[in-house]
Amino acid sequence: MQKIIITIVCAFTLIGCGVSKHCKEPQIELPEQIVKDLPQDSTCIADISWKKIINDSLLIDIINKTLEYNKDILVAEARVREFERLHKIKRADLVPSIDVNAYADRETLNYNGAGKDTDIEVGAKLSFSWEIDLFGRLRWSNKEAKANYLKTIEAKQALQVCLIAEVASSYFELVGLDRELLIVQNTLDTRKENVEQAKIRFKGGLTSEIPYQQAQVEYAKTAAMIPNLHKKIKEKENEISFLCGSMPTDIRRSNIHSIIMPDIALQIGIPSELIKRRPDIREAEQALQAAMANAGYKWAERFPKFVFGFDVGFENDGFRNFIKSPITYLIGELAAPLFNMGKQKARYEAALEAYDIKRLEYEKRVILAFREVNDAVNSYTAAVENCHLMESLKHSSDKYVKLAQVQHINGHINYLDVLDAQRSYFNAEINHSNAIRDQFLALIDLYKSLGGGVINNQ
Repeated sequence: MQKIIITIVCAFTLIGCGVSKHCKEPQIELPEQIVKDLPQDSTCIADISWKKIINDSLLIDIINKTLEYNKDILVAEARVREFERLHKIKRADLVPSIDVNAYADRETLNYNGAGKDTDIEVGAKLSFSWEIDLFGRLRWSNKEAKANYLKTIEAKQALQVCLIAEVASSYFELVGLDRELLIVQNTLDTRKENVEQAKIRFKGGLTSEIPYQQAQVEYAKTAAMIPNLHKKIKEKENEISFLCGSMPTDIRRSNIHSIIMPDIALQIGIPSELIKRRPDIREAEQALQAAMANAGYKWAERFPKFVFGFDVGFENDGFRNFIKSPITYLIGELAAPLFNMGKQKARYEAALEAYDIKRLEYEKRVILAFREVNDAVNSYTAAVENCHLMESLKHSSDKYVKLAQVQHINGHINYLDVLDAQRSYFNAEINHSNAIRDQFLALIDLYKSLGGGVINNQ
């Protein structure tokens, strides 16, 4: 097994900085293949547009609406804008600030009743201030703000991936319920005919009452399924409406048999590309970068801060000779912690522990990604195989029903055997419909686990 070390490259350019040696880099042993015994290829189905994977125009419209109006997406977009502004603030701290100030004062004094003394002062000045970042405090703060900003971008993309998969899964579950309801309704019609035929045979003395009562039982059992299916369908429609950011409404949708499964090869790419492709892993990486930058900031806060200031302007006791009274101030300020019972050191050490937490969370996220892909591949291959088997079972059950009906007419088997054949066909129809649905769901889950559906619009 080849060992690939994942190294997040961080530029430690600060003179005398001791942060890098205390921040351990994530190290994960990646397998040679994402899924064992599956041929490795640099291409991946996650590189295919989600619209080609979905392959249904009505569902594409629903997803587009979700990506535009979903409340979580709107919150994520607002958070991106918020952290972009916060990054601009921290970046501005690196350059000097220039302010302008104009003022006028009038002060009247009367000491010990000696008479009033009026002092007037007017002035205007331009102030220049710059914190010289000797130990990198401001640079680390800027790095942290940038990492937090990039993290929000990755979080938004991860949310988009999840929403595309969630809406698509709910949609396929909905059309699967539609198909199941249709099967139940068609079966109910058959059960009703069976009741009428059994009643005629019973009234005519051809059979006992048992087949008639059994036919009624089967009819009632089938009819009892319909209200629950209507309930599930309405709940699923409400779920999709909520994801779209709208009030509960009817959802326009296709028939599950009209949706064509995309003809794609099972290609999942290589391990290193999976790390780069999944936005949740990139989000965890940016969180790690932010934690490292915060540790650097806490490290730099232990050292002196030097602020250089320069004021230039005019000041006088009146406006007459105002421009003839220039003033200049040169200011230098040095502030350093002297004694604080080790608070600064403790803050730095706490930041290092916070970094370790983010490092472990990053490693966990990578391991989880490989687990999710392996599970998704297994589920997809099983779903494809199961769909073929259920289709074969459905055809066999159909033949079984037809043969049973013929033999019952010819008197070779009793009516209960016909009911048993019909039950088998009914279950086979339901199972085949569910197998088609599960195949779509497994494909969506596989696509999501590989990082498919990322929309690079930042």
